[in-house]
Parts: sequence; structure tokens; C-alpha cells
Amino acid sequence: MTSARISVRVSGRIVQRLKERSRKTGVKESEVVRDAIEEYLSKSDSEKTAYERAVETGLIGCAKGLPRDLSTNKKYFKGFGRSR
Repeated sequence: MTSARISVRVSGRIVQRLKERSRKTGVKESEVVRDAIEEYLSKSDSEKTAYERAVETGLIGCAKGLPRDLSTNKKYFKGFGRSR
């Protein structure tokens, strides 16, 4: 099997995490990257996230009469999770 070299730009945080994983596991950085790519590419297209399944089934946006930005607008979260 021949190999090919590719270049990918990643954030400094990803580089830091890659170096840490390599150091902790004793596996070369390139092998960590290859394993991650292989794992990602081996996932079946039929594997969907919970969000994707919720959209398909119509659960997202099913509550009528509520603001469209209810889940993203911080003003609706004021006091959320606090005991009264």
C-alpha cells in the first residue's frame, strides 16, 4: 500500500490536543491523525446524530406559539437552572 502526504490546517488548540494525545499514548502524531480519519470515514452514512433524527421526525420546532430563537437567544435562559 502506498501512502500520500496531505496538508490540513487546524487550530492551535487541535495541535495542542494532538500533541498531548500522542505523548500520553506513545503513538506518533501522524498515526493518531490516521486513526481519527479512518474512524470518521468508517462510520456508516446511516448513523445519524440525535439532532438529525429529531429534525427528520419533526420534533425540532414542534412547539407552537413559541419564539423561533427560543433555544439560541440568551435572554430566554435568564435564571435557568437556579433554585427559587
